[in-house]
Amino acid sequence: MNVKFVGGMLCLDFVNTVGARVRPPARARSREYADVVLREKLANFNDFLNWGELAGVLQTLDVRRLTKIAARREKYAALVLERGRKLREALYRIFKCAIENWEPESTDLEIFTRELLLARNQERFMRSGGAFQWTVRDAPEALDRVLWLIAKSAGELLTSPKDLEHLRQCEGAECGWLFLDTSRNHSRQWCSMTDCGNLAKVRRFRERQRGTRA
Repeated sequence: MNVKFVGGMLCLDFVNTVGARVRPPARARSREYADVVLREKLANFNDFLNWGELAGVLQTLDVRRLTKIAARREKYAALVLERGRKLREALYRIFKCAIENWEPESTDLEIFTRELLLARNQERFMRSGGAFQWTVRDAPEALDRVLWLIAKSAGELLTSPKDLEHLRQCEGAECGWLFLDTSRNHSRQWCSMTDCGNLAKVRRFRERQRGTRA
């Protein structure tokens, strides 16, 4: 699976499991979410599990075990994948609203709240080192365990004003990925300088050349 992790948080990297988000064809609408998805990267449940391993929330043994369970419970695995995609798109729109200072749609908040409550039901209050913390219980056979962690990550981001202030969307012509701007002066425009940043530089250089020749 060809994926990159540039979001800075698990929930943002999950939202970025698409090739790009581009502006839809011009039509009457109150908001511009840039919600046309190019190149779906979660085509099936195995893609979802493989992404979880690449993201570091599943181990190889977990993936093998869950793959076998999914083969026996195909309908439920497909339902979990559908839940994941719905959560991903709802989170994208909620995060976009945070960036643009829009009021989020109630339907998106309901989708997120439902998944977050499911995740909260899996948490246990445990001691870790010298402090106590909420920890998602070990559920090696739960096909939706990755969704619990994604929802928890999103809850942490959305309740952190400081992090929300630094939430950005890549300005690449065919990107639209989300990321936390942790640069010193918080002026980062691109998800990655080696990709969208360099493409933008090349495009500006060519535009200047054409202007000079003209």
